[in-house]
Amino acid sequence: MSVFSSARNALLIALTMFGAAFATAQSSTIRIIVGFPPGATSDTLTRVLAEGMSKRLNQPVIVENRAGAAGQLANIAVKTAAPDGTMLMMTPVATMSIYPHSYGAQLRYDPFKDFTPVAHLTNFQIGLGVGVQVPVQNLREYVAWVKSKPDTNAFYGSAAAGSIPHFFGAMFARSAGLSLQHVPYKGTAAAMQALAAGEIAALSTVAADLQTLVQGNRARLLAVAGEARSPQFPAVPTFREQGFDLVANGWFGLFATAGTPTATIQRLARAAQDTMADPTVNKRLADMGLEPTGWGPERLAEVMKTDYERWGPPIRDSGFKPE
Repeated sequence: MSVFSSARNALLIALTMFGAAFATAQSSTIRIIVGFPPGATSDTLTRVLAEGMSKRLNQPVIVENRAGAAGQLANIAVKTAAPDGTMLMMTPVATMSIYPHSYGAQLRYDPFKDFTPVAHLTNFQIGLGVGVQVPVQNLREYVAWVKSKPDTNAFYGSAAAGSIPHFFGAMFARSAGLSLQHVPYKGTAAAMQALAAGEIAALSTVAADLQTLVQGNRARLLAVAGEARSPQFPAVPTFREQGFDLVANGWFGLFATAGTPTATIQRLARAAQDTMADPTVNKRLADMGLEPTGWGPERLAEVMKTDYERWGPPIRDSGFKPE
């Protein structure tokens, strides 16, 4: 066999192997892990994202819920996954920028070393809602109501201890001169059920999560914590409008395991960004109270670092200690 024939055969073998590997990568199922139960905004957003990415990547993209440990189980799963882009994580700001402060050495992952940013998906606003049994219409009335009977009225809930809604509730309490008592729940759905049932008077949560209860006259949204009012709740004033200088926006982002090849990250990022730019998706997410962004990996990394630095002081001031 000539040298030319040997080289040609080697090239053909290499191309065949590359083509098989590429075809396998294209046909393999991508799993997006969500660290919270079905039914919450994070779950709905991920299912919208998975549908759009599947069409753009021409391969199956499914959603897997791994609820527990205040959302940390998803991070732990993706941290130890193969760095091939077939297991991703959709997570809110809390697990990446908040938990390093609130859980410290107990955290079983490093947000900045164990993951590779893929895409910043949406922003969202925090809101404070009360059950319909609470006889108030605004924040000033709520503050007066709590102060009238602090032993029974001062309880507020959130979907998880150590989350942004938890700490935002503490920030509001401090600014209003209240001694609110935090009640953590296992997920947004459980917290909303408790609010509707009257187990807690108030709930600090993603404002969008309260839409169903508000529309069903089972809860009342007193304020949103954005720079401006939420398009989803145009009649609800911000905290600032009601005399409390508080702003707290959150975000959802898509991450891969650290070490995932750059080309794979770019491919996934394009699919996620194109999905967020789709007018139909934009409308659907806006109706959920989310602001689609579709920023790339670099912007997500910047936002993640900025929020890590922003939330450090108030978390330390709160004295929070994980169980």
